Amino acid sequence: MSDPTHMDPRRIETLRAIMKALRTPVTGCPWDLEQNFKTIAPYTIEEAYEVADAIERGDLNELRQELGDLLLQAVYHAQLAEEEGAFSFDDVVEAVSRKMIRRHPHVFGDSEARSAELAKDFWEAAKSKEKKPAQAGVLADVPVTLPGLTRAVKLQSKAAKVGFDWPDVRHVYDKLAEEIGELKTAPRDKQQEEFGDLLFVVANLARHMGIDPESALRSANAKFENRFQFIEERLAEQGKKPTDSNLAEMDGLWEAAKVAGR
Repeated sequence: MSDPTHMDPRRIETLRAIMKALRTPVTGCPWDLEQNFKTIAPYTIEEAYEVADAIERGDLNELRQELGDLLLQAVYHAQLAEEEGAFSFDDVVEAVSRKMIRRHPHVFGDSEARSAELAKDFWEAAKSKEKKPAQAGVLADVPVTLPGLTRAVKLQSKAAKVGFDWPDVRHVYDKLAEEIGELKTAPRDKQQEEFGDLLFVVANLARHMGIDPESALRSANAKFENRFQFIEERLAEQGKKPTDSNLAEMDGLWEAAKVAGR
């Protein structure tokens, strides 16, 4: 086995050698040797979120780090698969390379394909052609592990492509008001269900408005953090903490934060 400490750290082969060394029995890392696809999957999801967070904050230095962490996840899963004789990292690269060429005939195809006008939703159409017979249902290929709001939008988008959709956003607003009313009057054992219905409609509203609900919520979270930090800072100037204050005072500081552009 090549010693990764003497390899070029800018090459993917080095990262693969590091992962192989970590997974080598006896000499490898005890923690890494205990892992499997299921135990690593949560870290893969977490790293994808951290990439999105770095992008949201516009921190390109952090993005560089987080993309590396996400790349490590692909190498990790490929190493696990290679140990089982299923596939290798090279197979993963080959699969995605062939897919990208196949799904972009207007870029990589013959002269006729290159000159053809790019059809709307061509990517989804290409994916649809590649679906396995067992996945023939309209909603079958929407991953269940997606974040709730993101999956709701994808489910709604799939249904909309076959005509199951409100004709315009006004109907979504009406449905939103209806779901709020149902939540207000729902008995305790039905509140979670009704709240879920409300969130589903909110996701539908975001889809009709061309808004990514996850991104919108991340922005709202960041704004809340920023304004609450403003409250803490102003209270600290008075030698106080939030626990020493009250709702009226903090609400006033909240409004001041808005005026200050926080």
